Amino acid sequence: MLRLDKAISQVTDLSRAEVKRAAKQERITVNGVAVTDPSSKILETDVLCLDDEILNEAGPRYFMLNKPLGYVCATKDGEHPTVLDLLDEPNKQKLHIAGRLDIDTTGLVLITDDGQWSHRVTSPRHHCDKTYYALLAEPIDDSAIEKFAKGIWLNNEKKRTKPAQLEILFRNEVRVTISEGRYHQVKRMFAALDNRVLELNRERIGGIHLEEDLEQGDYRLLTPEEIASVGSESP
Repeated sequence: MLRLDKAISQVTDLSRAEVKRAAKQERITVNGVAVTDPSSKILETDVLCLDDEILNEAGPRYFMLNKPLGYVCATKDGEHPTVLDLLDEPNKQKLHIAGRLDIDTTGLVLITDDGQWSHRVTSPRHHCDKTYYALLAEPIDDSAIEKFAKGIWLNNEKKRTKPAQLEILFRNEVRVTISEGRYHQVKRMFAALDNRVLELNRERIGGIHLEEDLEQGDYRLLTPEEIASVGSESP
């Protein structure tokens, strides 16, 4: 059991005195019922609302979002809209991005408030390979497949990239799978081959594939199977 004022202070910036005033003004509800006594005892499972906004969640949240161009993967940005702006969810300030994309890259972004799960997404130890579709400025030949498989020397790097898988779809369209996340890695790998990425779209992270019917800017909850797949070996 928790005191109401303490519980709300833990999940907001309100002081105990401010919580007391909000309670007296009937701005606080517990399970849909207004509570005016800030010393009331509540359960951890009770749903707390302030001004009709949910303050606590039944459990951690996991979302798949199809990122459009022009959005940054950050919780706040003074110049550009962020991917969190696309979410219509309470307590968005608690969410963060697990595996970022550049402003000019589209596709699969995972968003959660589960820090341990997020770490498993980004940690190389958990085999969350990432697959991208890329449109290139110049045609590419089959010799690049072996070069990717051996690892690419990137500019100003002291060692090759880890082996990557390159699939040539058409003359200048490819699908590439990497197992690490160096800065602008995919773009720099093709730059090292004197080519340039015109479009880049992330299709997969580990066992989680971007849903084909999910429009850019839209999002959905992950399924239990998708959540559990993180940390297991990629297909």
